[in-house]
Amino acid sequence: MVEYLTKSRQGQFLVVGVLFTILGFIFIPLNDAYSSILFYISIFFLGFYAAKHAVVETIKDRSPNVDLLMVLAAVGAVIIDFESEGAALLLIFAAAEVLEDYATNKSTSAISELMAQVPDTAQVLKENGDVVVTPTKELVIGDIVVVSKGGQIPIDGLIDRNAIVNEAALTGESVPVEKELKEEVFAGTINEGNVFHIEVNKTLNQTMFSNIIRMVEEAQNKPSRIAKFIDRIESKYVIGVLIIVPIFIFFLYYFLSLPLEEAFYRGMVLLTVASPCALVASATPATLSAISNGAKNGILFKGGAAMEALSTMNILYTDKTGTLTYGDFQVVDYHLDQELLKEVIYMEQQSSHPIGRAIVSAFKEINLAQVNQAESIEEIAGSGIKKGAILVGKPDAFKQYDKFDQFEKLLEKGDTTIFVAKGNEVVGYFSLRDRIRPQTASTVADFQKEGIKVYLLTGDNEKVAAQVAKEVKVDDYISSMLPEDKIDFVLKSQGKEEVVGMIGDGINDAPALANADIGIAMGSGSSVAMESSDVVVVKNDLSKLFYSYQLSKKLNKIIIQNVIFSIAVIVSLITLNMFGVLGLPLAVLFHEGSTILVILNGLRLLGSEKTKAELSGAY
Repeated sequence: MVEYLTKSRQGQFLVVGVLFTILGFIFIPLNDAYSSILFYISIFFLGFYAAKHAVVETIKDRSPNVDLLMVLAAVGAVIIDFESEGAALLLIFAAAEVLEDYATNKSTSAISELMAQVPDTAQVLKENGDVVVTPTKELVIGDIVVVSKGGQIPIDGLIDRNAIVNEAALTGESVPVEKELKEEVFAGTINEGNVFHIEVNKTLNQTMFSNIIRMVEEAQNKPSRIAKFIDRIESKYVIGVLIIVPIFIFFLYYFLSLPLEEAFYRGMVLLTVASPCALVASATPATLSAISNGAKNGILFKGGAAMEALSTMNILYTDKTGTLTYGDFQVVDYHLDQELLKEVIYMEQQSSHPIGRAIVSAFKEINLAQVNQAESIEEIAGSGIKKGAILVGKPDAFKQYDKFDQFEKLLEKGDTTIFVAKGNEVVGYFSLRDRIRPQTASTVADFQKEGIKVYLLTGDNEKVAAQVAKEVKVDDYISSMLPEDKIDFVLKSQGKEEVVGMIGDGINDAPALANADIGIAMGSGSSVAMESSDVVVVKNDLSKLFYSYQLSKKLNKIIIQNVIFSIAVIVSLITLNMFGVLGLPLAVLFHEGSTILVILNGLRLLGSEKTKAELSGAY
């Protein structure tokens, strides 16, 4: 905060104004003339930005704002020789304005600090073996970048060996993760193992970090519903106050026969206490703090409205592949002669299909030296892969083969099953399963405890869907769905006045994400899904989604607290002024003090670790 005061022009004006205000009070018993001059100087510095905003924004937007009320109240105090009160009013108002700007900058800088962690340069390995230092912004897809032990990864890319990477800057998780050959690593994360190379697969403006910055910037420009409502009524409220204050002064002077100076003084008090400073500050600092908190913890909100709406969700639809599951396969059972197994592994090495990769990965220790590698491998469209008399593929391709009926019962388990045939006879199989993410079941249970129904909507077949639904314990599931079917479910629920959340990661999920009240995309999913959503779970950790739900509830709670408190203060101070028991110094203190309090209340959402503890015990 001290650094912000000394480096920002608005902060510097506040410091100078405070010094002259203090000197003004010191000189009151010594010399009234010097005291007045000092107060005038302090009023200039303290009121400069308020006057600038009042004039510029009123002319630009053709609507008055709260700054105008404060400037008029200070000018009115000076007119009736209450320079000290005018200075005190602008001092606390300027302090509240600086604090609100600090809160906004703090929210933004939390993300900028992450971006600053991305190195400006990278070590590029050239074809001749030389390593050349190159600006990160000049890297192109296909470049080979050397990342030393303990070094930060400068750009997104595919790793050339197994490694240990600390992704805390990206996901908020302090535990390093294991990366395998050809797995993607991200800019800003740290190599905690030995040196490795990455093949650049995205330019700097396409990296995960760049997307985070862009999305957060967009989010900060999209206020919540409450913030938009307050913005809409601000000018009307200010106009109302500007009309009422002269009427109030006239009433006191003409009907209650108060001296003009006293009536004018109480009018200035009304102008001060009726200003909705605290109300205006009730939502925005808290919302920006919550968005920043979410981003630091791996959740990106595309606006205050999305952050605010998440807490109102009462039904959550979710895709399966890549959302509840990893979207890759793992061999869970197999039966095959050892020699044939070697042949199948060699065959699948030539395939880029996820099932083929899973089989190769499961048996990567097997020696293939004895396999005949001269024989050609043929891919049979819609069936599988063939090498000589050996065929590996979908069960439907083997219905006419001998012993098919002996293996057919395996299909009842709900796993993805691949048959192997030699000649005209089925001789073995592989059963594979898409692995469920470890946080999935607990996160589903957490949402259900909050009264939110969780439904699985998937394009997979009935048996696979039933197995996943049973393991994850969702409320219900629907299988074999097309993209338009998912949209229908979303629209039907909305027709019942339910607030619908939808999680997905694929292109086929994008229409449903766009139609849902809260579209939630997985960070490793398609760019179309992320663009269609309101919320992005950066690293596919569903527990982060529940954390953001709690954060959303906390945000709404704080905004409601701020709004109620602000209105209560305004009503109380106006009432006291009506009875003539509130002077301008106390009016300034209570009114502007309430503004500072609501800003500080909103800033509570900024600290990630503290907020995690609060959220875990709050609901």
